[in-house]
Parts: sequence; C-alpha cells; structure tokens
Amino acid sequence: MKAIRLHDFGGPEVLRHEEVPIPVPAPGEVLVRVKAVGLNPPDWYVREGMPGVPPAFKPPFDLPLIPGTDISGVVEAVAADVQDFAAGDEVVGLLRFPGLMQSGAYAQYVTAPATDLAPKPSGVDHAHAAGLPMSGLTAWQYLIEVGHDHPSPFQEARHRPSPLGSGTTVLINGAGGGVGHLALQLAKWKGARVIAVASGAHEEFLRDLGADEYIDYTEQRPEDIVRDVDLVLDAVGGPASRRFLPTLRRGGALYPVYFGEFDDAENEKLGVTVTGTQVRASGAQLAELGSLLDAGVLRVAIDSTFTLADARAAHQRAAQGHIQGKIVLTVP
Repeated sequence: MKAIRLHDFGGPEVLRHEEVPIPVPAPGEVLVRVKAVGLNPPDWYVREGMPGVPPAFKPPFDLPLIPGTDISGVVEAVAADVQDFAAGDEVVGLLRFPGLMQSGAYAQYVTAPATDLAPKPSGVDHAHAAGLPMSGLTAWQYLIEVGHDHPSPFQEARHRPSPLGSGTTVLINGAGGGVGHLALQLAKWKGARVIAVASGAHEEFLRDLGADEYIDYTEQRPEDIVRDVDLVLDAVGGPASRRFLPTLRRGGALYPVYFGEFDDAENEKLGVTVTGTQVRASGAQLAELGSLLDAGVLRVAIDSTFTLADARAAHQRAAQGHIQGKIVLTVP
C-alpha cells in the first residue's frame, strides 16, 4: 500500500510517499481501507519531533513512522473478537489518541481499535467525515461531556464542562478553525449566545454557522470590549490565553485548548475557573457527534483538500494559518 512516512523530523519536506506493507489487525482491532484523513496540529508537532515539549510529556517515537490519527473509510477486515463492525461498514475514528500520536492514518490502510470507531455519518462524504474526529471530540469533551477520568497532564484540577443554555454567553476564540467552528455549533445547539472571535475573512462563514456576535481580532481586542461572559473557549490557547480573564463574570470559566500560564491566586481573586482536558479517542462520543451531523445540527467545513501523495502541500497550507474548518487528505 501507499503511505506517508517520515524518517527524520523537520519541515513538510520530510514527508515521503512510499510503499509499505498492509498492517494486520490485532485482537480487538479493525482493518480500515482509508478514504480520507483529517489533519490536526499534532500531525505537524509529530513531524517536527515536538520541539520544546518537556521530555516528561513527550511520547516515544519510532522512526520511520506514519503520522495521522483521523480517518474515514471502509472496514476491510476485523479481528475474530470484534462484534460491532463487519467488512463493508463505513466508519470514522480518532485512532489511539493520545496514547499514540503516530497512529498510521496517512495511508491506504490502517488498523484501529474497534472502540475508537463509529459509523460514518451517512449524510456526508468521507472527506467531511474525516474532518470530524479530533476537532469534534475536543469540542465535545470541553463543552458537553468529558467522558473519561484521565487527568490533564498540565493541571491537577479535573475539567468539568459548564452547563450551557439559553441564559449562557460563550466566547469562542479561534472560532474559524477546526475545533472552533464545531464548538460554536455545539454551543448554539445547547441554546447559548455565542461571540465568535476570528480574523475578518471568517465573518460571513461564522455568522452562517450561528454566531450572534463577531469580533475581528485584527481590528479589536476582545479582552478590551467584552465583559460578563459565562465561558470562554480559547481554541488557540497558549501563554496569551490569560488575556481573556477580564471578559469573564465572577463564577465564569476559561477553557484553553492548549493550556497556558495561569496564576491560581489571580483566578481565585477574580472568582473564575480555568481548566482544560486532553482529548481522548471515543467511538461512543463520536457516534453522538455523527448523529448531530446526520440531523443537520452540525456541519464540518473543509478549508482545502489534497491527495495523500500531496501531504507536503497540505502541511504547507496548515503552516500558512487562518484555516477555515479542516484540511483533509483524500486517499485513492
């Protein structure tokens, strides 16, 4: 089969389109004929060797490796002990994350734990389905239900999503990206009022998804003009995430997807909660998200598509930023 492998860490140029053996499913696993692959930030973090990540948090990498975790495809074969799927089933999944960040998705075939898979939403094609797993599960586990009891590696406090409803105002930073545009739709599904923060090019797109208010961060700083929101989901996160603290009411919460630097004493003084979690594979939760896609409650936006052989170009597109929705690889 054809696959993308990297033999060294570095820029997009290290991604090689090569011939490799088709993997064999172990007990509890399914062999999937991949039709599309969704790209996510961990893909380029792995490609770069995760520079700057403390050794204690860096998973082991065995080179050469096939990157990628998000797939949509068709079941080719199942292990003898797998009961929930059969050859010919269309499936979608976030594979082995976060335990293994090189799950082999950039390939024509991949093995997957059956528990990581869900039926592909019937109302969308494989490209759109492949854009759902990691971004959709991140939004779900931050906003709706964590669904696991694994602590975040970055904090002791457990993440508990705040109730969302008609009296709730949610600000989403990075609303145009993969996590952000799905989180916006989930918050609207729950009845919340949503303030979307992104660059100017995304305004029409985000208002069409249901944003009640839009802030172009290139023209206004949301921390200067927004006050008394119940929840901030910062899909960008990182060291600058604490700038959103002034936007919160007392009793509010800030959820940075990429955890930043915070002062517990400051948070306590302001009367706010700052927590995060680490997205984990869940076929059951992915099935719930899939049902929302089929019901028309959610839709996955695609920024751009590339063939598997053009994975380098896909990573170059990711490096340009300002992504609207998801970047997807199609697999012949």
